Amino acid sequence: MKMSSKYSIIYNEIVNKIENGIYKINDQIPSESEIMNEYCVSRDTARKSISRLEQNGYILKKKGKRGIVLDRNKFDFPVSGVVSFKELSDKLGQNIKTSVEILECIMPSQSIKDKLEIGINDKVWKIVRTRNIDGEKIILDKDYLVQKYVDNITHEICENSIYEYIEGKLGLKIAYAKKEITVQSATEEDKRYLHMKGFDMVVVVKSYTYLDDSSLFQYTESRHRPDKFIFVDFARRHA
Repeated sequence: MKMSSKYSIIYNEIVNKIENGIYKINDQIPSESEIMNEYCVSRDTARKSISRLEQNGYILKKKGKRGIVLDRNKFDFPVSGVVSFKELSDKLGQNIKTSVEILECIMPSQSIKDKLEIGINDKVWKIVRTRNIDGEKIILDKDYLVQKYVDNITHEICENSIYEYIEGKLGLKIAYAKKEITVQSATEEDKRYLHMKGFDMVVVVKSYTYLDDSSLFQYTESRHRPDKFIFVDFARRHA
C-alpha cells in the first residue's frame, strides 16, 4: 500500500468516526503514537493524517497535545449589506441572547476619534455587547456611536436593535458601510467575555457605517470565535 493512501485511509476513518458521533465535539482523537501503533505506519504518515484533519476543520491541534474535535456546525454571517444582529438572528432562528456588558458616554481615545473623523470635543457612546448563541458567548461587539447623531440610548435598546431605534425612533436613514475583515490574536478582553474553547485567534470585522447624507456615525469591531462562522459575500460580475 502506498504511503499517501495510508494517511488518506487514516484520515477517512477518523472523519467517519467524527461524523458518526463516535468522536464527539471536544473529544480528543488518538495521538501520533497511538495512530502509529494502530495502523503500523511511520510518524510522518500519522502526522500527515492529523495535519489534514486540522486543515479541513475537523480538529484543533496544539503543539504537544492531542487534537480536539471541533463543532463544524457554522453560521453564515453576511459581510455584504448593512444588517443588524437582530435581523440576522431572526433569520438564523437560533437560541440567541444579547448581553450589554458596557454602555457609557465617553470622550474617546484619539484612535477612535480618527476612525470616526470627529472633533476633539465630540463624545461617543461606547457599547460592548456579547452574543450568546445556543449557550455559548461567541461574538464580542464593540460599538462607538457619535453622540451628536444619537443623543441618548438605553440598555433595553442595546439588547434589542440599535438600528431599529435609530431608523424608527430617531428618523435617521442608515445607508451603507465599509468593512474590513482580519484575523487577530485573541486579547485578554476576548478571553474574558467569550467562551474561547482553547482558540487563541478571533476573526475581526471592522465596520464604518454611514447615514444617507454620508455622515460617518458608527465604528464597530465585531470579534468572532473562528470555529463558528462562515463569512459570506455575494458578488455579481458587470454585464
